Formats: sequence, C-alpha cells, structure tokens
Amino acid sequence: MKSFRQLTQQLGQWWHSQGLRKALSLNPLLSLHKSEVSARHLRHAVKVAGSRATWRNLRRVSPKKILVALLHPQTMRRKARHHNTVPPRVLLAIAVISLTSTIGYRFYNEPQLRAEAIAPQTLRAPDSVAVIDTKTTDENRKAARNGAVPVLMIDQSVNQEIYQSFQRLLDEGTELRQIAGAFPFVETSLLSINTQRYIRQAPEAEWQALLSAVNRSGTRATAGTAPSAAGNNAALNATQQVATIELQNYRRGHSPEDFSSLVQVLSRSRDRYTEAAEAIATRRLSTPPTLYDGSILSLTDSEWVQTRTGMRQALERLLTQGIPPGLPDDIVTSAVQMHLNGSIPGTAIVLATELLSATVQPNLVQDPEQTRLRAEQAAQAVEPVRVAIRRGEVIVRAGETITQADFVLLDHFGMSRRGINWLALGGLSAWIAVAIVILLLLERRFHSGMRRRDFLLVLLLALTAPLTAALGVPGASLPLIGLLVGSFYGSAVGLGVVGLLGLTLPLGLDMGISYLLASLIGSMVGACMAGQLRSREELALLGFAVGIVEAAVYLVLGLIVSGAAPVWYMVLTAAGIQGLIGLAWSIAALGISPYLEHLFDLVTPIRLAELSNPNRPLLKRLASDAPGTFQHTLFVASLAEAAARILAANVELVRAGTLYHDIGKMHDAMGFIENQMGGPNKHDLIDDPWVSAAIIKKHVTEGLVMARKYRLPKAIQAFIPEHQGTMLIAYFHHEAQQRAAGSEALTVNESDFRYDGPIPQSRETAIVMLADSCEAALRSLKDATPEEALAMVNRILRARWQDQQLIDSGLTRADMGRIAEIFVRVWQQFNHQRIAYPKLSPAPQPSTVGS
Repeated sequence: MKSFRQLTQQLGQWWHSQGLRKALSLNPLLSLHKSEVSARHLRHAVKVAGSRATWRNLRRVSPKKILVALLHPQTMRRKARHHNTVPPRVLLAIAVISLTSTIGYRFYNEPQLRAEAIAPQTLRAPDSVAVIDTKTTDENRKAARNGAVPVLMIDQSVNQEIYQSFQRLLDEGTELRQIAGAFPFVETSLLSINTQRYIRQAPEAEWQALLSAVNRSGTRATAGTAPSAAGNNAALNATQQVATIELQNYRRGHSPEDFSSLVQVLSRSRDRYTEAAEAIATRRLSTPPTLYDGSILSLTDSEWVQTRTGMRQALERLLTQGIPPGLPDDIVTSAVQMHLNGSIPGTAIVLATELLSATVQPNLVQDPEQTRLRAEQAAQAVEPVRVAIRRGEVIVRAGETITQADFVLLDHFGMSRRGINWLALGGLSAWIAVAIVILLLLERRFHSGMRRRDFLLVLLLALTAPLTAALGVPGASLPLIGLLVGSFYGSAVGLGVVGLLGLTLPLGLDMGISYLLASLIGSMVGACMAGQLRSREELALLGFAVGIVEAAVYLVLGLIVSGAAPVWYMVLTAAGIQGLIGLAWSIAALGISPYLEHLFDLVTPIRLAELSNPNRPLLKRLASDAPGTFQHTLFVASLAEAAARILAANVELVRAGTLYHDIGKMHDAMGFIENQMGGPNKHDLIDDPWVSAAIIKKHVTEGLVMARKYRLPKAIQAFIPEHQGTMLIAYFHHEAQQRAAGSEALTVNESDFRYDGPIPQSRETAIVMLADSCEAALRSLKDATPEEALAMVNRILRARWQDQQLIDSGLTRADMGRIAEIFVRVWQQFNHQRIAYPKLSPAPQPSTVGS
C-alpha cells in the first residue's frame, strides 16, 4: 500500500495526463475555476466515483465518472452510497446457498419412485417380508385421536347457577300465590274446589248474576236462571249451575248472617285473585318477562306444595344424569315431562314442564384429562398397518401408479431410487434468488441504506425459520422474524421477509398448512405493527396480539377442517397451543432484540427513544457537569428536529444524535463560554490561540472516547465529529493571524485551527451542524425582526455551503432555504413576546399616631 503522499502525487500526475483540468475549465456548468480544483477536490472525486481512493483501482475509474463527480457530486454520492450498501456477490451467493440447503434438505435424499408416481418397469420382491407402513399408521392414529368421542363431566358451578335460578322461580310463584291468598279459602265441605275456583276467577257480571240467582231462587235452582256472559259454552253454564246449587244449599242450611259472611269471604278472595292476576299480567310485560300465567293461581295450596317438591326432584334427576350442550329443545322438553309424570298433579303438568324447560341448561363440559386419555387410548388401539409380500411377487407393474403400500415395499428393498433431486434444488434456488431480488427492491424503495451487516442479520434470522421447522417447531420462528425485522428495518421490509419465507418454506419443508398460515398471518401482523413502535412495552403488548391472532386464525382453520361436528376440546387446545407458541416467539424476540441491536450496531426507533431519555447516565452527567452545554444542546435539538421533520429525515436519529453531539465538552466544561456563567474566561488566562484552539478541538476526540465507553451506536457517534466537520475555529484563527502579523517568528497554519472532520456524511448530521452553527446567533437576537433573523441564518448557511462542509451530506440549495425558514420559525416560538406585568407599588408604611 502506498503512502498518502505517493497517492497524492500519482493522483496529480493522472489528473494532468487525462486532461481533465482543461475540460473542467471549459465547462460552463462548473462554478469552480481550474486553479481552485485542488488535490482535495480530486481525491474526493475519485473516492466518490470509484468508491475507494486506493491506487489499485485508480485507473479503473473513467474520466467521465470523475467529471460527473465534480459537476454533480450529489448524484455520484447517492450512487456511491448505494454501491456501498448493496451486499456483494459473495454474500448474495452465500444467502442463496444457505437458504437452499436448509429449506430444501429433503431433496438430498428424495425417492424417484414415490407414491403416486408411474412405475417405469415391473418390480418384484427379492424376499418375503412384512413391513410396517408408518405413514398410513400415523394417519390412522391421528384420525382415531381426532375422532375420539370427548369425555364429559358435570360442571358443578353450572348446577349451582341452575339451582339458584330455580329457587328464584319458585319464590316468585309463592309470592304470586300469597297475593291471591289461600286456596281453598273455605272448607271444601261447604263449597267444592271447582266452585271456589270458578267463583274466584269469574267475571264480575257472572258473579253478580250468580248472587242474584241465589237470592231469588227457592229450594232448587232451575237451569238457565242465572244469565251467562256472552260467548259462554255449555260447560261454563254447567259450572254456574253447580255453583248456584251449592250456594243455595248453604243458604238453606245456615242463617242469613252466616250466608252474608260467606259472601264477604268470597268477595275478598275475588279481589285478591284479581290483584294477583294483574301482577302476573304486569310481570309478563316486563324485561325479562315472568314464566308464570294464571294457571298457577288455579292450584290448591297442597297441589302447589306437591308441584314444588316434584319439580325439584325432577330437576335433581336431570342434572345428575347431565344435559350435554347442543341438545334440541324438544328432546329437553320430553325428558322433563318424563321425569315429572306421576310426581305432580295433572293440572300442574303443563306449568311445571314450561318452568323446568326454561330453567335447565347444559351442565356437561368436556373433561380435558379424560378426553386426552381416551384419544390416546383410541390412537394406541389402532393396529400398525403392515404390508406383506412374498418372494418373487410383483410389487408394481410397469405403467401402474405406485401406491403408498407399494412405496413402502420399494423403499424397504432399496428400490425407490433415492438421490439428490437436482431439478427441485435448482428450482428452489432460482425462486430464492428471485425472492432475494424482491427483498432488495423493497429495501431500496422503503429502507434504503442497509449495510452488509444488516443483510447478514436478516439472513441469519431467515435461516432460523427452516432450522426450527426441521426440528418440528409448529409455525417455525416466523413471529420472531416478523417482530425483529419489522422493528429493525421497518414494516415494509419485515412484511417482505415474512411473506417471502411463508411462500418459500412449503416448497422444501413438510409443514402443516394450518400451523403455517396461522404463524404467517400472526407474523405479518407483528411485522406491520413493529415498525411503528417506540418502546419495549409496546413491543411486549404486540407479542400478545400476535399470539391472539395466531390462535384465532388456527381456530377458524381448525373448524373448517373439522367439518360440521368438530371435537371442541381438540380444536380449542390446539388453537391455544398455537397462540402460546406465537407468544413464546414474541417473548424471545423481545429478549434478544437489545443484544442484536448492540451486536449489529442497529439504531431502531425504540433504541433511539431509549437513548434520548434524559435519565441516561451520560445525559445526566452532561446536565450536571456542563449545564450550559446541556441547555445549548436542548435548543439545538429543537432546531434540528424541526428541520429534520420538514425534510422527511430521521427525526428520532436527529434527536438522539443532537443530545450527544457535544458530550466531549465535559472534559473541560469551563473551556466553553456557555458553561462559564459570567465568570472569568479561561482562554483569557491562557492567552495562546493555538492552545485554546486545541482545547476547543479536543471536545470532538474526547466525545468519541466517551461515546465508545458508553457503547453508543456508530450512527450516534457520527454526530460528534461531523457536526463540526472541518470548519475553521474563526475566533482563535483571527487572533493568531493578528499575533503573527506583529511577529515574524510566528506562522499560522490553517490546519491547526480547523476541526479534523469528517464533514457531514448524511442529511441528519448536516442538519445538526447547521442547527449548532445557528443556535448561538439566534439566541443572541432579542428585538430583531423575523426578516433580520432569516437574513442572518441565511448568511451562516451560505458560509457552510461555500466552505464545502455540506458536499457529502446530500442536502441541496433548495433545502437550505427551507432549513432557514424553519430555524427562524422555531426561534420565534422560543422568543415570543410576553405580557408586560405592571410593577407593584411598595406597600404603605404604617403611620404613627401622634408622631
């Protein structure tokens, strides 16, 4: 490797030999004069055009690229940056080979004569044998396991609820009967039960007609004496006649006072019955409506007691036998009637059946442990499927389709022609290459600037999917990949990686479609949301969401596969396991994400938010050791964030980088005027501009040392030197020039008063440079107008542009105007006018009487 001086000389010779100076001096698009095209411009142009300024590839760089690099440096910088971020061909080949080898490992020993293939010739058994068909046996056992009838058990909590509901129903019936009063309300020797029942519920007109007939009649009642209500039938007339006769008999055998007392008792019973009937009608219109009707009032007290007891006994028998879920209502009603027959009066059968049918509900639930044991017993009871053949018998004839049984025999005898399926591997490799190209296009479109280590991390994460799938983990590691890639590189890249893996894995791996789809959909949800998160807590909550989505998707797929009569225990258990697997992968992603961020030097939004926390040790130390610098940092952060937002730059990166850009000032806080708080200036005591400039420059090197000590990401470390670039420390440079003018022994070397750089290499660091340059000037303005502030900011930005500090940043001249406007707008927000409060007059002094 040649020295820097030799390289510079070779560059100069090549520069003149190519005649580029003359071409540049004649090109009207170049603003620089040919005398101003120095070796520094040449070295930078070669670096941009060739991506490496080494003598080995110097002659490979065409003069056209050098010319374009000088005329349009921003275009070449973008091309060079993209060139540096695209993975090399070796890494691309490694990605294709590694993914193909892990996903398509089953193609290494794949049989050519497999099931459903056509036999090329007639194949005979070389020996007698009986081989177990493990695949068919496993399928039969799986079918037996899934088809096992679940074991049910009585849920005592449901029974308790049913008993409580039934007791409330009985209490309500008792309450309604208490409103109606006792029944029978007189001795049955005086009036029969039917007569008392009729008198209580007869309409008022019939009741008055009945009394009139009794009062008018003599010793025997004549048929049709008492008028009946319109529409009454012969049966009702007969009931009236019986009631009339019984009342007439009572009147003849008792005194008028006794008959009058009986009429009063009958009237009171009628009134209470009417009140109870109105209560029932009101409750049937309420929500929820009562199950009772007027039939409960027709039962005698002894019949109601017998009905209550019979209903409770029937309910206990029903619940003891158990009611399975999904039982039709007519079957439940039939069972209730069967248990009630013979235990309650016939007049209460209809009412009791309705009450019990509405009260009972399924109290049988699946017994998970017993169901699992029964399913395993059913699976173990399946005999292994054996395929037997005798020596010399034909296994399969030429042209016939090979069955599973034929394949078992062929594979046993080594006649299945196992070997590497190069065609399948080639097709898989081609698809993987296409998938990688698609991913690169997504990266260029949505997350341009990924480094080689970033592509390596994505490759390593992608490799975990086939490896875990090969180990039999359901759904592989797709949730982990989706969450990590989505949070590291954005939702678009995360969705692309997970989606492409979901399409690729089934090509080479034998994965259950339900497991794969559930994991894929849950992972895509995680990848889509992960790019928008700003804290670990949100990432943890997203992990729960991923698990729930996977469980729900698997449940739906399980119901579709199971058909009309699914085994709920099996389906729900499998869905729950799938959800727990998704949650476990999410927890793993949450646990390893900080380590991956440090190992691969990632600056995710979550990590940037954590680094921007003012309680971080380094920021707390900055606030205590250099409070002036900390306040300066906060104002610079306000300016830089606003500019980054308006330019669509990485706001989180700008915020975090700004907070750490001046941490090096802590090495000598009093060497910077913002920390002197009006005290003596240290540099006045030093009285040496060279020493003072070295102190000022040292805050960059010391800042880098602190950043490495506290393991800050390199993207954050870049703000420390690049926010100063190679700017001139103008104050001390001017003072040194004044001293050198008065002394011939002193010479001023400009490099002693310039920062070592590099100049800003990104828009984010360039924005912080401009904000840092304008902060002190804007803070010094008090009564200036916005136009004056804008003019001053434009002068500062123009100086940085002309000093070639922004040549590598990617900022344009148009961006300069937008940045200046937003800086002034933020300054106006901080420097807004306040209300002038009136001065308080001094409090009056108490007067002394008689002074």
